[in-house]
Amino acid sequence: MGAHDPDPAGEAGLAASARALLVREIEASGAFAGDPRWREAFATVPRHLFVPYYYVAGAGGYERRWGESPDRRTRERWMRGAYEDTPLATRLRDGVLLTSSSQPSLMALMLVELRVEDGDRVLEIGAGTGYNAALLSYRLGEENVTTVDLDPEITESARLHLADAGYRPAVVTGDGARGVPERAPFDRIIATCTLASVPRAWLAQCASGALILAPLATGLIALTVRDAGHAEGRFLHTPAYFVPLRGSDRPDPEPVAFSGVPRRAGESDRFRFLLTLTREALDPQEAYSLWEREGMPGRERYGVTVGDGRAWAWLDDPEGPYAWPLPGSPGTDPVEGRPDRLPDHRPDRRPDR
Repeated sequence: MGAHDPDPAGEAGLAASARALLVREIEASGAFAGDPRWREAFATVPRHLFVPYYYVAGAGGYERRWGESPDRRTRERWMRGAYEDTPLATRLRDGVLLTSSSQPSLMALMLVELRVEDGDRVLEIGAGTGYNAALLSYRLGEENVTTVDLDPEITESARLHLADAGYRPAVVTGDGARGVPERAPFDRIIATCTLASVPRAWLAQCASGALILAPLATGLIALTVRDAGHAEGRFLHTPAYFVPLRGSDRPDPEPVAFSGVPRRAGESDRFRFLLTLTREALDPQEAYSLWEREGMPGRERYGVTVGDGRAWAWLDDPEGPYAWPLPGSPGTDPVEGRPDRLPDHRPDRRPDR
């Protein structure tokens, strides 16, 4: 494994056994159920090559685990940790997390929900360590995979990790919100960073019927694209917490406030999701009243529509009474929180399902 490694065969065996254990854990979670073919990708792609070091939080701050440590027991802890079903902090700046390797079972769930087919062209927003791009490359072929990140240090390290693992997809340095037009059209877009809204550039770079899967408001939205200006879909049931999509024109969101609501609501993941989703349209008391009245709905009851230059979230039905603009979407009714001047023929704005 490195200059200090006296037993590469032994550590290779440890990697194989740890990876097999991880795959069994993911399988037990049910993440592969929708598409078992992803099991082979996780069983084959070596995660430890994408995390040559990572940070583990402790009482005294972050501990750095390094695969090239001269101490054998330290290397073993690093290897076993690389195959735990947990997110790994991989890049810090002034104590702030910039990038991480996501929890493998959540990655598996997202890849299954992406519903890829052979030959699909995929754009990944947020290169991270390169591990997700490697899984996509194994399944679809590296020629069909593009991954983009704003930070040149991240893309360079991802490119090196991918090459070490034997994959060479397109790794692009740029603003993920603008997509990668020179590699379009895409059949699938998957984001591994949290969005405030849905970038319009993505829709323009999608083929008709494409799927966009992205973290939004602590959930995962799956949008079907009709054309360059229209998409619609629902949230998955699962929570999802990722670092925000970074860019010079996207400031960090303000913390969500919980003032004036019962403690049980402030501690409820379902309520926190609603409050995050509607942060520019409803105050905490309004959100709480809705949440109580509608039976404390889970994420899967919410959806998002993009159309006619606007983007809005809704509860239960895009034609129903509850809809709120996503951040940055102009033209809202301050009373009902619904984007005003909706199209007269609302069914026409739904993408074909």
